Amino acid sequence: MPSPTSPYLLSGPTSSVLLPVASHLLTGILLSPLELVRTRLIVQSSSPRYRSYSGPIDALRQIIRDEGGIWGLYFHPHLLLPTILDNALRPLVSLVLPPLLGAELFPGTPISLETNPLAWGVVEFASSCIGLLASLPFETVRHRLQVQVRGRATPLRACVELRPAPYNGIVDALWHILTEERSDLPIRHRRRQAKGKVESAKEGNDEEHEDDGRRSWWRHTGLGQLYRGLGARVGAGVIVFVLGMVSSVSVGDGGWAEL
Repeated sequence: MPSPTSPYLLSGPTSSVLLPVASHLLTGILLSPLELVRTRLIVQSSSPRYRSYSGPIDALRQIIRDEGGIWGLYFHPHLLLPTILDNALRPLVSLVLPPLLGAELFPGTPISLETNPLAWGVVEFASSCIGLLASLPFETVRHRLQVQVRGRATPLRACVELRPAPYNGIVDALWHILTEERSDLPIRHRRRQAKGKVESAKEGNDEEHEDDGRRSWWRHTGLGQLYRGLGARVGAGVIVFVLGMVSSVSVGDGGWAEL
């Protein structure tokens, strides 16, 4: 797989993007049963009494037996379509977006890891954040659909709350997460105000209602549920960016770049 910093990729040939995306997609489809088993084992109840699977082999055996066999394990629409979106979108963003973003942020200056590691680190960090905004909702939907059992399988006893009614696909899952899983803040109980503070309390409530109106699109929908873990991943990206800058400076000062 060519590096995003290679001149061949930056020059813009279509094959340099399609080939790594296709290989990543094919690998993701081939390994999708392992992702399914991993998700089921993580979500199932921690109590031995309510566990559905005793291990990876048992989980794979039960899924093949009760949920459509090998064909259903790979090609059920609730598994195949999210796998295609997840495994095609992430490499596509990571390969295409950094050169485009680098050309926009630093016009007229060729940016690469070798010539300008600091600028390229900023570009890669910004690209990873944008990529998370694009891919994280589909990753969330994929995990939700992986948890759902199909066929004659017994519903999974999970350590987290699951939706009683199953989702009917990607669009249906996105719609129900947005409309059913509100991201409201905890309710604040009002304290009794003295008579002399009635006016100030009303003004504060008016400001709070105005602020609520500005944030209602985030608080009163399930948009926050689609982006669970975004802050942790951005924080991990910051750590990777800092470590990359430190290592590049150390390599440049030490004179061991050829190693």
